Amino acid sequence: MREKYELIDRTLESNKNVLTVSYLCQSAGVSRSGYYSWKKRKNDPLSVYNKKEEQDRKDFDLILEAYNFKGYDKGRRGIHMRLLRMGIIMNHKKISRLMDKFNLFCPIRKANPIRRMAKAIKTSNYTDNILNRHFDEYGPGYVLETDITYLFYGAKHSKAYLSVIKDGFTKQVLSYVLSPSLEEDFVLKTINQLFKKHKHDIHTDALIHSDQGAH
Repeated sequence: MREKYELIDRTLESNKNVLTVSYLCQSAGVSRSGYYSWKKRKNDPLSVYNKKEEQDRKDFDLILEAYNFKGYDKGRRGIHMRLLRMGIIMNHKKISRLMDKFNLFCPIRKANPIRRMAKAIKTSNYTDNILNRHFDEYGPGYVLETDITYLFYGAKHSKAYLSVIKDGFTKQVLSYVLSPSLEEDFVLKTINQLFKKHKHDIHTDALIHSDQGAH
């Protein structure tokens, strides 16, 4: 109902509008008295409506800050995770509502070519999700987490790639390797470095967890 009142209000405030309040209310299926009652509450700075609008705007500003963090767009899940790192708890439903309200749209992710190819040839090297995100329940040396991220540097925003392995229980970074490209060798170097430095700290039945990308 509020959306209809807001649409009527914006239409009436337009310099090009020639429609009457009665016509707009009838077209939207609302009463004139209902519209005027809403208008009165809207203009009252102490009204519940305005307090909620003010809070929505403050929360959306936080969402926008998370969305633009590090200069690239994120989806709802990425925004949620960034907010958590900022010490802010905001559920997915609220994030979605405010993004829709203020017309902030998530980028459309392109299909993963590796998964698409595996599906096409009806085969896959992807393993079952054994851990189910329970990374810190097994003690040191049992669960290793690995990922690749990119880093920008220099005036021309050159890109480097960082391969990291950390202990899921202690959160200690056990090995890392930088590379100017995504050649598979640099991922293998991270594994070799891990065993060179921490061979005796890793259990023989340890699990290594990744996002199961190409590498």
